[in-house]
Amino acid sequence: MSSSAHSTAGPITVVQDLPEVTIRTRSVSSMDNNVYLITSKTSGTQVLIDAADDPAAIMELLASAAVDTPCHTTLAVIITTHQHWDHVRALAEVSEQTQTSTAAGTADADAIQEQTSVTPKVLLNHGDAAHFDGISLDIIGLRGHTPGSVALAFVPDADAPTVLFTGDSLFPGGVGNTQNDSVRFTQLFDDVTSRIFDVYDDDTIVLPGHGASTTLGQERPHLDEWRARGW
Repeated sequence: MSSSAHSTAGPITVVQDLPEVTIRTRSVSSMDNNVYLITSKTSGTQVLIDAADDPAAIMELLASAAVDTPCHTTLAVIITTHQHWDHVRALAEVSEQTQTSTAAGTADADAIQEQTSVTPKVLLNHGDAAHFDGISLDIIGLRGHTPGSVALAFVPDADAPTVLFTGDSLFPGGVGNTQNDSVRFTQLFDDVTSRIFDVYDDDTIVLPGHGASTTLGQERPHLDEWRARGW
């Protein structure tokens, strides 16, 4: 685990203030990993996405959301979008400190357990829905970057855009890294196209595992270009 004495964490930012929830983020580590926190305004329930690094910075992120709700905040689950080491370095410490269960894609669960000694208690598959008090997330399997990568869709009840947490499977400018493997690229591109772009509208907000956010409307015109270049 990274020492908080050498923290490279960025500022805590509210990226979406929706009628039902707030979404806060903080960049951790030299790899600019985005840690996301969803907080229900009506219940205080929280969902943490990718305990990537710097446990102290993540605990500060959790505490910062107390102002987002009149309710007592309670972390319900830590969801890991995929197995890669840079997304799980703080998983063991944060889950232990908060006494919170964890969740991950079925095909990535064993690798996460091997790296962290944390066994995901909830296994996620494409088409599942994860329900918490005040927060519901649709699970989208996006195979290719890793076998068990998952994206999470928060679909608001009110007239507000859907928010997608895409891990390392979809970024501004393209899909995730598939190490020049054409089979893996085709699988990922096909999943991203059929399970995201064919399902959600252009206003949908994309919050990736690293770097800046985007919308499906900004990325949709470039799909043919991505397929042609193969990455």
